[in-house]
Order: sequence, then C-alpha cells, then structure tokens
Amino acid sequence: MASIDLLWPRAGDWPTPQPGDGPADVALVGIPTWRTSLSPTNAHATPAAVRDALRRYSFESPLRIVDVGDLTEVDQIRAIEAELLIALGGDNSATVPVALGRGARGLVTLDAHHDLRDGVSNGSPVRQLIEAGLSGTRVVQVGIEPFANSRAYAQRAADYGITVITRDELRRRPIDDAIAEALAIASDGDGPVHVDLDVDVCDRSVAPACPASIPGGLSAIELRAAARAAGAHPSVTSIDIVEVDATADAPDGRTVRLAALCVLEIIAGRQLR
Repeated sequence: MASIDLLWPRAGDWPTPQPGDGPADVALVGIPTWRTSLSPTNAHATPAAVRDALRRYSFESPLRIVDVGDLTEVDQIRAIEAELLIALGGDNSATVPVALGRGARGLVTLDAHHDLRDGVSNGSPVRQLIEAGLSGTRVVQVGIEPFANSRAYAQRAADYGITVITRDELRRRPIDDAIAEALAIASDGDGPVHVDLDVDVCDRSVAPACPASIPGGLSAIELRAAARAAGAHPSVTSIDIVEVDATADAPDGRTVRLAALCVLEIIAGRQLR
C-alpha cells in the first residue's frame, strides 16, 4: 500500500470528464496500438503502466486535467474537448489517429527514425500523414540517427521537403534551440501542431523498453526538456509519447518512469503559456 501524505499529493488520478463540464485545459488519453509493429512488442500495456508510474511523483497544477481513458479511433480523438491532448502509446502508429483527430497542420517528431516506410505500421506514420494532406515542409524530425535509417528513406524525407536535425547535430547544439526551430517551422505562424515523442530517440541506457532505441541517443533530461518546450508552445494542440513496451522495461522501470515524467513536463510547459 502506498503511503499517504497530505502534504505530498500524488500525480495522476485525474478525473474522467463529465457531461456539461466544458473543455479541459489538458486531457490524457491512452492509445494502446501494437498490432502493426515491425518489432515484437506489448506496447498496448504501456498506457496503464504510465498511469501507475505517475503516482510515484508529486505534481499540483491550477489547470483542469482529465483522463478520458483508452481510445483508438480518429473520431473518438476528435470528440475530446481539451486545449492540449497528451496521448500515451502504444507504438508509433498511435501518431496517425491523434494527429488526424486533432487536425494537425504541422508535425515535429523526436525520433531516431524517419518513419516513412511503405504500408501501415509503426514505421510509416509520417508518410501516412503526408499522404493524408500534411505538407512535408511543415514536418521537422529531430534526433534522426543516420545509421538507423537507409539512404532511400533519407532521400524520401528530402523529396517531401522535411527538415531533418540529426543526432550528430544535437551533439553540437542545445536541445532547446533545436526544438524552438522545429516548432517555428511546423507552426509556420499558426497551428495546430502535433508533437511525436518517440522515446526510442533516447539512449538505450535510459530507454531499454524501446525495441529500436540505440546507444548514443538523447539523454533523459533532453527528452524531458523537449516535452516541456512542446507543452509551452501555443500552437501545439497534441503530443504523443510512444514506442515504449512496459513489459520489456528494466527492473527499475526507468523507461516507463521517463514517459510519466514527460507527461508532467508537458503539463508544466502548458502552465507557462
């Protein structure tokens, strides 16, 4: 049983929205996608795991925050009344229904991969969104690892007009600066913008529960900083946290805990608007 301390309120346990409540400031939704993953995964177990992990932390906010439960359909996402939506994946295919449901006109991905593959999988959400009408010139990909992609997909990104900021560039450039540029390009003066936080952009030491994470990725604090910056930007209306398989995490639960902290960083950023 968790200890009870009235002076240390736990994060999470946000209420479900009720009829007549009106729009929330922030809504949390689980998107338990996993069936089309290119790597074996139980990512559908992650939304519940992140909700549990949130209670390890203390967080108080003046914002109205709700949890709408787990959904998967575009129309269900579209019906959520909230200024900012935080989606807990699931694999990266969760990005498609969330971005479409929120009417995104710009996209920022923090990801080691271009996600421009053919077909329908967690390796194709960016291509799917562009084919659905999103302009490639308003897509920015941050943290791309060249060794984790092929020349063909790098060329496809260039052909679409996507702005790419590689992991090598981030070694010489603060993450805050890169995210500010990415959000400026994706918003192009107006929104809405969707931000995809694919946790496999992180170093494998901090994200062992991500099947495709690699040595040399972002640090945990860099991902948290990016999450807060995304939450603070006025054009961002939705953010997903994806590619974590809670059942494959280290015994200390470090990846799931990082995902939970990103939720709190996003909300802290939203308070800065």
